[in-house]
Amino acid sequence: MAPVAPLLSPLLLLLLLLLGRPLLGAPGEGAGTWSRFARLPYPQDQLFLHDTFPDGFLWGAGSAAYQTEGGWRQDGKGASVWDAFAHRPATPPGSHPPGPAGGDVASDSYNNLFRDAEALRRLGVSHYRFSLAWARLLPNGTAPLSPAGLAHYRRLLGRLRDLGVEPVVTLYHWDLPQGLQDAFGGWASPVLPQLFRDYAELCFRHFGGQVRYWLTMDNPYVVAWHGYGTGRLPPGVRGGPRLGYRAAHHLLQAHAKVWHLYNDHFRPTQRGKVSIALSSHWIKPQRMTEKNIKECQKSLDFVLGWFAKPIFIDGDYPESMRSNVSSLLPEFSEAEKKYIKGTADFFALSFGATLSFQLLDSHMKFQQLESISLRQLLYWISREYNNPQIFIVENSWFVSGSTKRDDAKYIYYLKKFIMETLKAIRYDGVNVFGYTVWSLLDGFEWHRGYSIRRGLFYVDFQSHDKKLMPKSSVLFYQKLIEKNGFPPLPENQPIEGNFPCGFAWGIVDNYVQVDTTPAQFLDSSVYVWDVHQTKKLIKLDGVFTSKRKRHCVDFAAIRLQISLLQEMHVTHFHFSLKWSLILPLGNLSLINHTLVHYYWCFASELLRVNITPVVALWQPMAENQELPVSLAKYGAWENPETIQAFVEYAKFCFTNLGDHVKFWITMNEPSVKNLTYTAGHNLLKAHAKTWHLYDKEFRRSQKGKLSIALQADWVEPACPFSRNDQEVAARILEFDIGWLAEPIFGNGDYPQVMRAWLHQRNSVDLYNFHLPYFSEDEKKLIQGSFDFFALSHYTTTLVGWEKEDALKYDHYLEVQMINDITWLHSPNRAAVVPWGLRKLLKWIKSKYGDVPIYVMANGIDDDQNMVHDKLRVYYIQNYINEALKAYTLDNVNLRGYFVYSFNDKTAPKYGLYSYVANQYKPKPSMKHYREIIDNSGFPGPETPELLCPEEIASCPECHFFRTRKSLLAFISFIFVAFIATIFFITYYSRRVERRYK
Repeated sequence: MAPVAPLLSPLLLLLLLLLGRPLLGAPGEGAGTWSRFARLPYPQDQLFLHDTFPDGFLWGAGSAAYQTEGGWRQDGKGASVWDAFAHRPATPPGSHPPGPAGGDVASDSYNNLFRDAEALRRLGVSHYRFSLAWARLLPNGTAPLSPAGLAHYRRLLGRLRDLGVEPVVTLYHWDLPQGLQDAFGGWASPVLPQLFRDYAELCFRHFGGQVRYWLTMDNPYVVAWHGYGTGRLPPGVRGGPRLGYRAAHHLLQAHAKVWHLYNDHFRPTQRGKVSIALSSHWIKPQRMTEKNIKECQKSLDFVLGWFAKPIFIDGDYPESMRSNVSSLLPEFSEAEKKYIKGTADFFALSFGATLSFQLLDSHMKFQQLESISLRQLLYWISREYNNPQIFIVENSWFVSGSTKRDDAKYIYYLKKFIMETLKAIRYDGVNVFGYTVWSLLDGFEWHRGYSIRRGLFYVDFQSHDKKLMPKSSVLFYQKLIEKNGFPPLPENQPIEGNFPCGFAWGIVDNYVQVDTTPAQFLDSSVYVWDVHQTKKLIKLDGVFTSKRKRHCVDFAAIRLQISLLQEMHVTHFHFSLKWSLILPLGNLSLINHTLVHYYWCFASELLRVNITPVVALWQPMAENQELPVSLAKYGAWENPETIQAFVEYAKFCFTNLGDHVKFWITMNEPSVKNLTYTAGHNLLKAHAKTWHLYDKEFRRSQKGKLSIALQADWVEPACPFSRNDQEVAARILEFDIGWLAEPIFGNGDYPQVMRAWLHQRNSVDLYNFHLPYFSEDEKKLIQGSFDFFALSHYTTTLVGWEKEDALKYDHYLEVQMINDITWLHSPNRAAVVPWGLRKLLKWIKSKYGDVPIYVMANGIDDDQNMVHDKLRVYYIQNYINEALKAYTLDNVNLRGYFVYSFNDKTAPKYGLYSYVANQYKPKPSMKHYREIIDNSGFPGPETPELLCPEEIASCPECHFFRTRKSLLAFISFIFVAFIATIFFITYYSRRVERRYK
């Protein structure tokens, strides 16, 4: 849950503000929302905003009577349309199916008032939104009043007053008394608005002295469209669009009557505010065309504007509705328009799982794409409805009904929505003054029944006492309220400083571009130019010149790659050899000498320009794992014979390339996801034997270093407050990294966590996962077989133990993969989480001591749109800054950092150079990386100047001369003496000749 980015600069913040603060809007002005957000700076606008909400911002939680109260026939309560809907008998095939199990008991809040109040106290909320059950106060929908119902709500309001919690009361949250449906046909009848006014007057008289915020009704779109149009929800009337529009007409009239009632008779004494809770989705165009934007605008008109425009603008329906369904829409008289217009004291918005992707009819999307951008919806409302005060009265997402207390998915949706609300306030100038999470506790979720949960507090619906248990989201929301948002923390801020002299700045290319086509200068044939007829060169058969010795400059591909690397200013270049091509048969019986010479030339040319080659002997790729076919065919790494084959191959490489290569990797990024335990066992032994081979036979003369490079993405507990999630994260780190790291860098054996987990799984389930054992000699052989810790790091993953999404659940390790939707993501959906690198480096230090560490690969993908290279610029900047924090603040022994990757030709979408039409072109991210290299980090005004001695290019061929200085001095003396003797002989010979003349 740590942040992914530092605070935005004041300049960027100003830019965001200038790009479109909402002015006083009018119908249709919201259409500018899509183009405005398409212009915002990427990726800066998508970064997490660390800031706080305005002082006095309202934080609350909510619930609805039918979802949580239960007690459906207790103390004389009347039946509601939801009671009747849920209790319908099974219907014949082909008819409308019965509703889900209902809210007869639900969370039993009717009998647990003080339990719920204690939950509110624990959260520290400023307000609590709840609804009055119309049928509990008026069992038949009209008088007489139920004393028990009246007493219940008075007790609840009294308890809230004692806690200092502001009540936000909804008069009608979908649970119309069944008596009114039976007698009048419910909201299809023009009688209902007056009956609703009478009910509201009763509530204002009895409770108004303690209530400052009233909501007349919740989400009239769902009531009208699905209650009376489609029949999906109670009362289940399938009257089609015409009846749905008529019900909505009456709902608007009812709301207006209640607002005027309060305004005329109760506002002067009670001084409260009245509005209506309107729900909406968000929609985005399939493509940014004027036609698609108009369709998006129409979609919002048909759902939100249907009710919002009459209330907040002019008393009438949106023009797009009038144009498309004029024959179905009822008409408001001019007097009714004036009566309805302005009947809200604030804009009460409901946004989330109830409507979005659930109860929105597909044809109301008008072939556009539904989205969950709360920020853009808030901006649209501010533009469309004259920048009203907005109170978010319902918002959240949901988790599976089987999820108990670690509701990570719910937390990250909550985090996203609240962060978007903060951006709407700070960046977009939207006037939001309160936020209400839905809901306080688990309950009956309407058409979804009990298959999902939306509560902060867990309710065991099978238990008798319905005890509340706080979920992880309670701790998240509680801390957020305490801090009034997401205040910036010191660890979120970038730091200034330098990396040390000698720090390795590198770039990675999995496999260098190999082109062994001989240069024209190596052709020994003789040609003549036919200047009279064909004008072409004609080869003379049987005529040859003497062959010239092959030189490294003959390889044009090498010269080009070296020049690009020089342009980048890197000090190291990391690439892998192709075992399968060097030794096609897997042994020394067949050697590709041309390829070996090419690698030899490449390394020597790198050294010539003072770039250190970092060479991996083997890197697994898709085809045969990049093993020689003969080895891949007979078990690959599962076959113990591959161990000795690898050692022989390594010895060959050390012998032929070792004078030029001082930085070796045995295996580069062996994928633990694709390794069996036996294969991993043999791979470790092959690495250890290779290390000892180099140490005994080559290190003294070649003076190089060698290790293994492991892929090491960070794993973070999805719920940081959950001990179970922490255990899962620790387990995954051991399986992903510790499996191969612990034997080498630790105690010579596999992590105890792995052995214990596999033993437990094998004893409980039908699994038979055998983790091999090392002998004592093998442990000694493997332990310490390294000169440094090399790792590749790309992203961070969130894990939890609660099973939420079957597609992302690992049954073998019992781990659920979670996504934090507030994180930046690449086109391939890789999460950009710079702080994960720092946590990883600290973890390695804590486990394996002060070992030298090299980040051998770190990078992100892009697409053909160059705007995404801005994401790579951000990625490189912030990952390197986190590496600097690890080095300077955590004292991690970090020796080098390598960006992945060199170019798009060998690693499409990852390169710092694009490759189009056989041309390499540097991307802005290359130039940014070069600037960081030139500065050796991020120096600031207070950073001491870093003075490093100029490095001298290594010259393997010079070793002969450096070790024979005395001999060279003697030879030089003889040579000078010889030249001087010749000079004097010549000089005096000429003088003698002139004298005789």
